[in-house]
Amino acid sequence: MKFNETPILLRRQDIILAYTLLRLVFGINFMVHGLVRIGNIPGFVASQVALYEGLPIPEFMISIPAFFIPIVELIAGVLMIIGFQTRNAIIASFVLMLPLMFGVCLLQKWDTASSQLIYCVVLFILLAGYTFNQISIDSWLRSRKN
Repeated sequence: MKFNETPILLRRQDIILAYTLLRLVFGINFMVHGLVRIGNIPGFVASQVALYEGLPIPEFMISIPAFFIPIVELIAGVLMIIGFQTRNAIIASFVLMLPLMFGVCLLQKWDTASSQLIYCVVLFILLAGYTFNQISIDSWLRSRKN
């Protein structure tokens, strides 16, 4: 039995626009996460250390990564928004998700882990679709080289 299926046709310019808007929204999300924490990094680090207090993990294994979380979020978010060093910003964000995922799973915060998995799927889409990053400083710089 044959099915009459209508092929799904995606226009390149629509994919480029969708990619750009996803990059912008995700960049805003990351930037604001970092922005609200950057002014009080010691407080953020202390809150993270307190969160893991009951677990057999040395404090430095929490405090050192926690110190860099707001910095990476802010920088990666800004870079994604402006589309500069976009691939590196996406990779840095993906790498940031590794200890965050490990931590929430240790705490058995499965709702948060699910939310972080969604972040990882979005990061996957942004990295896998990087060839559609045409509305960006990266693309403008590439076109100037050619």
